[in-house]
Amino acid sequence: MKKLVLVVTVLFLASCQQDKIGYVDNLKMMEGYQEKVDVEAKFNEKRDALAKKSDSISQAFQIEYQALQAKRQSQAKAQEELGLLQQKSQFIGQQLQQEQQQLQQTGQTELDSVVSKVKRQIRAYGKANGYTYILGGGDGGSVLYGDDAKDLTSEVLKILNDSYKK
Repeated sequence: MKKLVLVVTVLFLASCQQDKIGYVDNLKMMEGYQEKVDVEAKFNEKRDALAKKSDSISQAFQIEYQALQAKRQSQAKAQEELGLLQQKSQFIGQQLQQEQQQLQQTGQTELDSVVSKVKRQIRAYGKANGYTYILGGGDGGSVLYGDDAKDLTSEVLKILNDSYKK
């Protein structure tokens, strides 16, 4: 009988124990994480440089095309030069498109790396602070409502930004 009471007591105590749950606002987390901001800024800078390069090449071809039109040497010669110019334009256009695709892939890889770091830090924070669950909130998150006292966003974000500064 004493064993039965002991087992019931242990089961009761175990069922009374609650899981420690918190959440982070995914959107605030990513907007406030300095490394993510820096990666985006670097990507935007490279994208703008590529756009300027593309624009200047386009202008150069336009000038060359207009010069060909103005020359109007012999019809056959002008047609031949125009064909060469079009081939050159297509080739450079393909190169620029490849550069743009490579830039997008590199940018996406860097952002994926940042997201992985954030997830690892959230897991580490949860383990270190005894959380059973840390849910994702904000746009696209799974938390429809959360008590502000359970919002861990600023704490985890501070750890991430402090770590990034080092």
